[in-house]
Amino acid sequence: MDISLYFHIPFCQKKCPYCHFFSFTPNESHIKNYMQALFLEYKQKENFLKNANIISIYFGGGTPTFLNEKHIATILNWISQSSFIPSYCEITIETNPNINLKKIYGLKKTGINRISMGAQSLDDNDLKILKRDHTKKDVINTLDNLSKHFENISIDIMYDIPYQTKANFSNTLQEIEKLPINHVSLYNLTFETNTLFYRKKEKLLPFVPNSCLSLEMLDMAIDKFKKMGLERYEISAFAKDNKISIHNSGYWTGRAFLGLGPSAFSYFNKKRFQNSLNFNQYVQNLKNHLSPVCFEEQLKYPDNINELLAVNLRLTKGIDLKRFQKKWKKLPESTLQKLCKLEKENFVIKKNNTIFLSEKGLLFYDSIAEAIV
Repeated sequence: MDISLYFHIPFCQKKCPYCHFFSFTPNESHIKNYMQALFLEYKQKENFLKNANIISIYFGGGTPTFLNEKHIATILNWISQSSFIPSYCEITIETNPNINLKKIYGLKKTGINRISMGAQSLDDNDLKILKRDHTKKDVINTLDNLSKHFENISIDIMYDIPYQTKANFSNTLQEIEKLPINHVSLYNLTFETNTLFYRKKEKLLPFVPNSCLSLEMLDMAIDKFKKMGLERYEISAFAKDNKISIHNSGYWTGRAFLGLGPSAFSYFNKKRFQNSLNFNQYVQNLKNHLSPVCFEEQLKYPDNINELLAVNLRLTKGIDLKRFQKKWKKLPESTLQKLCKLEKENFVIKKNNTIFLSEKGLLFYDSIAEAIV
């Protein structure tokens, strides 16, 4: 069985105003308690890895590089002592553009082979609005240093930023063309609950690009990326030289994954479960030899198959319906009827036995997913 591992490292220097992920600024005791609890959680879950083929390992956050290289090496050592990590395993760590040369070199030595940088923008005005601690120059310089040690580098880019103009976004796209990267994740900024931007939503919304400008910026990005050889393989992901995100592709195709760390999700044996979002609770549960899980669910047929179909549809290559049903289960007649309706409304296209999103469907994916689920 193929499987992926995700480690949530909830530490950040500061909380960005748009970020809704579980994170906070730690002290030394937090880091010590985290590593102790994480080891206990790994020991609880290592049996799941018996006879499993580890396809990818992902360190997310937070800012995973807040931990030092020894911590990352320790975690990877836990895995290698109890399981086999194949040479083709994709091992990713997220980082901000303030990572220094010493840490870059140290991460390379641990076995990390893919970097995902949260650049967010290469326009200094946009970066100020996002309250980022880096500049365009920092992104460029750090990527230059990273490219000397890593061949597989991705960056995150945002649009729909308050006060963002078409010219600002064009500046970012022009700079991306010069960068030593082979993957881009493109997101439109949304006002998530429990964020500073959400609390200031009424004041900020009038300055967010309107739907027409937002679509223009998206089209600009897609066109620019295509000219750069960055092919859109998922709604928000673009890759060249076939450097797709193996880890994230697992989320879209239903691959089993184990999430470790506070707030981390897992999907195993067709069951979804999540760890506690309370750091102290997470630590205490594990020190008391209890499960850190605070939520779990197992969708029943046909809800499970409908959800998987909707998530699979994010991939631009589409879904071979015969293969999909052979691997998972036969789609109910009601779902097939929904797909026919979506095809008539030009949201999806069906060729032979493969169904995929149309240009229109790519713009309205959320509505399509809701209709299917």
